Amino acid sequence: MAKTIRHEMHYDASIDQVAAMLADPAFREEVCRSQGVTKVEVDVTPGADGAKQVRIDQWQPTQGVPGFAKKIVGDETNIVQEESWTSATHGDITVTIPGKPGDMKGTAVLVEDGAGVVETVELTVKVKIPVVGGKLEGLIADLLLKALKAENRVGRDYLSR
Repeated sequence: MAKTIRHEMHYDASIDQVAAMLADPAFREEVCRSQGVTKVEVDVTPGADGAKQVRIDQWQPTQGVPGFAKKIVGDETNIVQEESWTSATHGDITVTIPGKPGDMKGTAVLVEDGAGVVETVELTVKVKIPVVGGKLEGLIADLLLKALKAENRVGRDYLSR
């Protein structure tokens, strides 16, 4: 079984400005700090015509996570997010938790919308653990939505500077 989420983030900026923000390691680090990440490493490798590779390796405390999940992830968990942007407007995303059975895969797409841009992120969460896999997928999807909302809030602030 898997859980799919779709979230739209609105920005009052151009596609070039949003794409540049997403390629800025300082922005990615700021998003992580806003979520209480204890350690983060960001690597952005630019390519031609807006293409880029983004890798965010982060450690997050798991306080507040239900007991059944904490037994699996521990007191702190490592999350690795990799994005392969084939252009300024389309990226493929893979999120893994090294050593844990599951992942998230999907896309991020930037589209002009009036005077601004909408970034649509769609991800499918899969956890390959019998019995509790579905519960973990729901928990991870909820945490992912919180993270995307934080990214949108930090992004709007970043673009307004």
